[in-house]
Amino acid sequence: MTKKIFIITIITIAMILGNCDEKKMGNKEIVGTFLGSVLKNDPATMRKLANSDYIQHNPYIPTGLEPFIKMLPILQENGTKAENIRMFEDGTFVFMHNIWKNAKPFGADEMVSFDIIRLDENGKVAEHWDAMTPVVTKTASGRTQTDGPTKVEDRDKTESNKALAKSIIEDVLMGKNPNKIVDYISAEQYHQHNPGIKDGLNGIQEAVKYLISQNNMFKYTKIHKILGEGNFVLTVSEGEWNGKQQAFYDLFRFSNGKAVEHWDIIQEIPTKGLKNDNGMFGF
Repeated sequence: MTKKIFIITIITIAMILGNCDEKKMGNKEIVGTFLGSVLKNDPATMRKLANSDYIQHNPYIPTGLEPFIKMLPILQENGTKAENIRMFEDGTFVFMHNIWKNAKPFGADEMVSFDIIRLDENGKVAEHWDAMTPVVTKTASGRTQTDGPTKVEDRDKTESNKALAKSIIEDVLMGKNPNKIVDYISAEQYHQHNPGIKDGLNGIQEAVKYLISQNNMFKYTKIHKILGEGNFVLTVSEGEWNGKQQAFYDLFRFSNGKAVEHWDIIQEIPTKGLKNDNGMFGF
């Protein structure tokens, strides 16, 4: 698919809605149209594209399509908009990297998210997972939480890159064999988008040293899902940080068998104020 930056607004969605037949659209187009209809508060299109028993894993949104639809006026009242930076596809899953503006309903004026949508065997939107964090304007690397390449390359290496991402999480972040970090991460180029970590292997090592000194190192305990398309792989993991349970979303870009770029979102798993009991995982 040619490179696209989807700006999910009423204007763009109006151009593709109408008499469109979702069976003729690819998974990415279905998901883009569905998310656009969410922001437009267009229940008719949402009902056309999604199942009535739409399963929600955002802990603050009720599960089911109709309860979700009842919340949409809040987004319109706040003028909430989304800009899709990256969109990838892995089987029946579409996973995205988004920026949300006027996003007070989600916790801050501007938020970054990873969103995952599962489509069922009929091409209907069936399930949603996400993790969100406020935008940070000043970062250790000077990079933003979303900038960098978006083009999918090396689709024939999708499975090998997914295996590499799994090894990074298990060996490095779960501590099974941390010395193998040099086997997985490029020493020549490693662009870091975590706001608190500098570029390169040295940046990772410096951050780890500091966190250990504070007795506050990330603890990854379980990988729940690995999704990839070509040179991009997203891992969804569970663990602990700051003494609380966390959802860890890590997006890696690979080149020549090593990770050369990393984006992430860490979101605390809430225990109060829950709108559904599906949990943040359950893949």
